Amino acid sequence: MKKKLVQQVSACFKEQFGAAPGHIFLSPGRINIIGEHVDYNDGFVLPAAINKYVCFAISDNGTNTVNLFAKDLNESYSFDLTQPLKPGDLMWANFFLGVAHLIKEKGLAFGGVNVVFSSTIPMGAGLSSSAAVECGFAFALNKMYNLGLSREAVALIGQKAEHTFVGVNCGIMDQFASVFGKKRKVIKLDCNSLEYEYHNADFKEYSLLLLDSKVKHTLLTSGYNDRRNEVEQGLALLKEQYPEVKTFRDLTEAQVEASKNILGDVVYRRCLFVVREIKRVLDAVTALENEDFATLGKLMFATHDGLSKNYEVSCEELDFLADAVRNDENVLGARMMGGGFGGCTINLVKKDAVNGIIERVSQEYKEKFNIKLEAYKVKISKGTSQYTTEYAGI
Repeated sequence: MKKKLVQQVSACFKEQFGAAPGHIFLSPGRINIIGEHVDYNDGFVLPAAINKYVCFAISDNGTNTVNLFAKDLNESYSFDLTQPLKPGDLMWANFFLGVAHLIKEKGLAFGGVNVVFSSTIPMGAGLSSSAAVECGFAFALNKMYNLGLSREAVALIGQKAEHTFVGVNCGIMDQFASVFGKKRKVIKLDCNSLEYEYHNADFKEYSLLLLDSKVKHTLLTSGYNDRRNEVEQGLALLKEQYPEVKTFRDLTEAQVEASKNILGDVVYRRCLFVVREIKRVLDAVTALENEDFATLGKLMFATHDGLSKNYEVSCEELDFLADAVRNDENVLGARMMGGGFGGCTINLVKKDAVNGIIERVSQEYKEKFNIKLEAYKVKISKGTSQYTTEYAGI
């Protein structure tokens, strides 16, 4: 799969620019095992890079112009590095413009390049194809021109490009996972301090399966902003009750329960979810280290139920997908992944049962919603890197 992608992108580069590319880079998408909606609530997340990639074929062209070709869209875009860089109407080009602008802003020098890129990361499935594009381009320029940027700096450039040139106020998890990913490892990341540690994630006879609902409800942005306001309001009230509390991390479930009348039903349920989810991430780390996949699966189902009933960011389609595997002996856990109101569920499934699950759930989903389900088998892979295997002569 990876080799085929590299060959196709290299061949396309030769077609576009008349020579083989000087460099190949691969930047992965990401999953999050557990820890949803806690990145902005002082919690930890547990992401990992996956074996779905944006592939970049790239060469220095000896000019001040960046020439881009999006193979999947069959679209080109060029910009002059000597001119001020601003966001334009072509959305995908803004990822590249943003990264180039931010590197220039740091006073770092690099030249014009020819780039062809293509992706095996499904669009709109919540697997962070945008972070892979930003971080892959920043990583490539850093390597090619010896800019001296750390992996953390590359991730932060990707995040800031998304904020300033794309207009999405994302957290750091997506970029961090894409850049820092390691094979068979999850990253326990503190989104506040960017402190992180790796934990084993070799699932033995189980594998990860993503079921893509193929829906994106319009509630995503408004719902997200509402939740942020509700939990901020809740934390302020809880701090009044418990002056020693600084963040959600300092709270216990008992303290939230005791404050139910003060918080009111909705805010109480939002805060209860956050406090429970922070604990679930820590429990999941222990379960992974002990290779206790049954406990990990139970935590995933508990997260889904919390997201659905208390945080209320699920939807009928995602609830259906989680419930469809809940009593299947071959599935240890499932939950919605990402912001909510659509996207994927992540499932921990016995390897030899994966195809049967896909077939059964696809049929049931089609009957219920008349939507064709997409399924992605994923493995935990290494982060953004230069592809060094010989590809000359392609």
